[in-house]
Amino acid sequence: MNWSKDSERDGERDSERGPRGYHHGNLRETLIRAALDLIAQKGAAGFTFADAARWAGVSPAAPYRHFRDRDDLLASVALRGFEQFEAALTRAWDDGRPDPFTALHRMGKAYLAFARAEPAYYSAMFEAGVPPDTSVELRVAGDRAFAVLRGAAEKICAQIPPKERPPVLMLALHIWSLSHGIASLFGRGDAARRTLPISAEELLEAGVLVYLRGLGVTGGDSDRRA
Repeated sequence: MNWSKDSERDGERDSERGPRGYHHGNLRETLIRAALDLIAQKGAAGFTFADAARWAGVSPAAPYRHFRDRDDLLASVALRGFEQFEAALTRAWDDGRPDPFTALHRMGKAYLAFARAEPAYYSAMFEAGVPPDTSVELRVAGDRAFAVLRGAAEKICAQIPPKERPPVLMLALHIWSLSHGIASLFGRGDAARRTLPISAEELLEAGVLVYLRGLGVTGGDSDRRA
């Protein structure tokens, strides 16, 4: 028996697996970790279902016990990402304390921090092309995360005279678009991040301040510093 040849083949198989591989226990969890690692390496569109199986060290058929296909696996990753995202935004908002403007600025920083710290989750959530209605759980998780921002928008709108008050949903969507654009371009945690002469946090704070002032909203520490 040629032990050196066998060792080489074993080494090749090991190199195709992830840093942990799958030996026993929760295959579903291992495949989710595989997807996160592969997204970090290759992007959300850069790996196959078979790649995830290889990372986990299982047969190509094994993942079908837990996921319909690659998109179903990505949806599960996105679901977990939205759950963590909601928790981060909720902590930062802290029910609008000490005032809605300060809390909104804090939540914007949390938005950027999540995009920077969890690029694989962020990619699965927003860049993988997974429809929000892929599953009820995914849609609900996404809605709950957005509801934190909408709740903040309601408190901001309450500062505006009723006759001049914009629709809460419009304000929430505008702030979300600004936050997401800055996070995607300048606040990323991967190689696609663009450089800025100022921090992404400062850019977002200034953008939201200009937007709110355009609506006649003033207040909070950010406005007092201006």
